[in-house]
Amino acid sequence: MPCNRHIASIGETENDCFQPKSKSSQPNTTHRLPAFHQRTKINPLRRNDIRNVVIIAHVDHGKTTLVDCLLQQCGQYRESEAKVDRVLDSNDIERERGITILSKNITVNYRGVKINLIDTPGHADFGGEVERVVKMADGALVLVDSAEGPMPQTRFVLEKALQAGVRPIVVVNKVDRPDGRPHEALDEALELLAELGGEEQLDDASYVFASSREGFATPDPDTPSTDMRPLLDLLVDSLPGPEVEPEAPLQMMVTTLDWSEYVGRIAVGRITAGTLKAGQTVDLHQKTGISKQKVGGLFVFEKLGRMAAESVEAGDIVAVEGIGDVEIGDTISAVDANNAMPRLTVDEPTLEMVFSVNSSPMVGREGKYVTTRQLKSRLEKELERNVALRVEMVEGAEAYAVKGRGVLHLAVLIETMRREGFELSVGKPRVIFKEINGKKHEPFETLRVEVPTESMGPVMELVGNRRGTLEELEQRGEYSLLRFLIPSRGLIGLRTRLLNATRGTAIIHHRFESYRPIEGELPRRANGVLVSMTSGKTMPHAMFLLQDRSELIVPAGIEVYEGMIVGENARENDMIVNPCREKKLTNVRASGSDDNVILKPSRTLSLEAALEYIEEDELVEVTPENIRLRKILLTESARRRQGRSA
Repeated sequence: MPCNRHIASIGETENDCFQPKSKSSQPNTTHRLPAFHQRTKINPLRRNDIRNVVIIAHVDHGKTTLVDCLLQQCGQYRESEAKVDRVLDSNDIERERGITILSKNITVNYRGVKINLIDTPGHADFGGEVERVVKMADGALVLVDSAEGPMPQTRFVLEKALQAGVRPIVVVNKVDRPDGRPHEALDEALELLAELGGEEQLDDASYVFASSREGFATPDPDTPSTDMRPLLDLLVDSLPGPEVEPEAPLQMMVTTLDWSEYVGRIAVGRITAGTLKAGQTVDLHQKTGISKQKVGGLFVFEKLGRMAAESVEAGDIVAVEGIGDVEIGDTISAVDANNAMPRLTVDEPTLEMVFSVNSSPMVGREGKYVTTRQLKSRLEKELERNVALRVEMVEGAEAYAVKGRGVLHLAVLIETMRREGFELSVGKPRVIFKEINGKKHEPFETLRVEVPTESMGPVMELVGNRRGTLEELEQRGEYSLLRFLIPSRGLIGLRTRLLNATRGTAIIHHRFESYRPIEGELPRRANGVLVSMTSGKTMPHAMFLLQDRSELIVPAGIEVYEGMIVGENARENDMIVNPCREKKLTNVRASGSDDNVILKPSRTLSLEAALEYIEEDELVEVTPENIRLRKILLTESARRRQGRSA
């Protein structure tokens, strides 16, 4: 049972540990109450010694760098360790790509208050991570770039936070940018807050200007401070503590799963009511029913890690070991309390790809896991933690339709699997259609492109060819901001073409908008491909003869097989070639009779680029060492038979 000195009733006077609860000094704390409140009418209490805060923003607006800065200035790790950049991006893929993929929990202590910070992804494809962890928080730091202002993903994550009853603090970050416009960015953020239904919070809206790179926060961007104390003071003074029921039976929703080789699944979530002790018997409420479980280890988050605890109180974010088969969205409650919380709901996937085992002639040479059973087991394991993912068996084939939020969402899963030793084949991304009121609908997205004004023409042409409609055009100095509404189908492969057309100067963002009646056909890939007619190693002589009429995607000296794609044709049709042909040797030697073989560098396709490049009759072969393109039917005769039957 929590001691009274840790919990204060809403509206009560200050006791020996808490500040007054008058309307003038307290923020608006309108929150959704758990279902237990509605049944029992227990007056909720509020802990003032803890803050649970989620950090949300658009991609690359500085969330993880801000967390680094707060950790350093709060003395959470030694000076020798303080030089580590993006300490929460611990995943190899996160560090390589410079993005946050998985949500992380850390803790800082300031003015006697424990602040649980939850770092979340900024990319729209990982919105499922934001949707579930935001339920653990009572406050949110909404980061906005001082130059870019609110972006598409800012709208998405802020809307989810407001729906969960979270109180926002606007942080205008990167005020040290030469092109920064902090006051305009703040106005845009407050306008967005009002537009999304947060009008009641505008009267006492909290905001601060910051530079996470330089390590300061300030109420006025014209008078920078020397540290982050203004932001930390705002966290403690403006955000509410967690709303709890210390006297009620135990209630906790599982919002995150971790894994240990020694203890198996670890459930992470916030305790809403009651207390939890190590070794306690609890009820686990799942989709299939209720089961009795015994809690093993119990941990609270402390600095960058976890600390064992004998008992935890309502309001704490905890990690629970020993509960087998627990899933995200389950409720852990006191025995026979019958107070399960509503399960988590996240937005539905909009795109799918077909995963199957590698069936090329090179199968098993580079990977450890090559069977359908191993692929099925791995996808089922991913479903346990990735709430935005869906997996269905493809009827009549040993393959799986994997559905997610976008190409990047699924590409990160594929990249993770190949690093684990899997070999698999992946089909062309397809959008997921819906039947609404008897009509076929498809997902549409808001596309925002920032581009130099002189390159605006090619952008409008490319997007227009893919059924995109211009909704807004804004000039900012030498740059133009264009906002389009475009079918999700039109986005597949568009990023590469936009970057090529603008010489890499375009900045592109998109987010799901709604389902709308299906548009007409979209243009297919303009060029055909070069398909190898034989197996062997590519020879410089053969590649030299091919490069004049194509763009090669494999270099010389690489092993290929029949049906593998080795280049892009200059024309729209596919061409069967022999990249392994050697130059015939003769006894005749004369000056100038031999060609000087100079090969142009081959085009290297990233995993996302390869997935967006292929057509319906092609696959991406993914192994731990290589990414290859191939035809589904490897032999030319099989492809001709299929063409005749079609």
